[in-house]
Amino acid sequence: MKNNMFGECLGEVIGTFIFMFIGTGTVASLVAAGTNITYWNLSICWGLAITIAVFIVGLVSGAHLNPSVTIALAAWKGFDKKKVVPYIISQIIGAFLAAALTYGLYGKVITTFESSKNIVRASNAGWATAGIFTTFPKSGLTMFNAFMVEVCITAFLVLVIFAVSDGRNESCPKAGFPALAIGLTVAFIGVSFGPLTGFSMNFARDFGPRLFCMMAGWGTSVLGPNGYGLIVPLFAPIIGGLIGGGIYEKLVAPYLPGVVNAKINESESV
Repeated sequence: MKNNMFGECLGEVIGTFIFMFIGTGTVASLVAAGTNITYWNLSICWGLAITIAVFIVGLVSGAHLNPSVTIALAAWKGFDKKKVVPYIISQIIGAFLAAALTYGLYGKVITTFESSKNIVRASNAGWATAGIFTTFPKSGLTMFNAFMVEVCITAFLVLVIFAVSDGRNESCPKAGFPALAIGLTVAFIGVSFGPLTGFSMNFARDFGPRLFCMMAGWGTSVLGPNGYGLIVPLFAPIIGGLIGGGIYEKLVAPYLPGVVNAKINESESV
């Protein structure tokens, strides 16, 4: 089979860009433009944005769109480990470009909002607008608490991804259902635990825009309290993804009827 690495990486760039462009645009409309939307509205926009991205690039790259998913698939599903780093770089690029374009379109509105609130961008107060693009912990939440939130919600997300994309799992329809289920899962996680950490679950989704913010005037303050941005959104989702994938592969998949019957038939034939 002809190597399609460039196409796959391009698919990851485009797919990540799509959901980040819609997601950050939605947050910008809420924070800077003062649109009257609820947290559920915000969460469902993020979730359906991911569904759209999966529909568009799913057959090109698999639509990982998230280093946590890529690493979990490499660890548990035999995804080519040589593709892990190129996929992650592509995801970061897509997220960075989405943040840049959202800022290009909303920049004047964001600046006006900052001026009206006397927000100094390159300070802790700047998190109010930097949060349009990246994530920060809720005030009072410890680093450990935030870390565990991201581990748990990412584990749940990857568990769902593994379940709905497993051809052996006959309870899941395959025609468009995985993309919708994944998007709704993100929305449910967002409305239930999003207020705590911004439901990052995705190092690329977090780091690409954070890097953009550092270049766009927020400076190193955008790294968050105690270097939060280089710790929690990076390591917690990776650990959570590995746990979620492991739960499915070790505690669920072996007991699917098709898998059990195959083992029985194999043992009887011996």
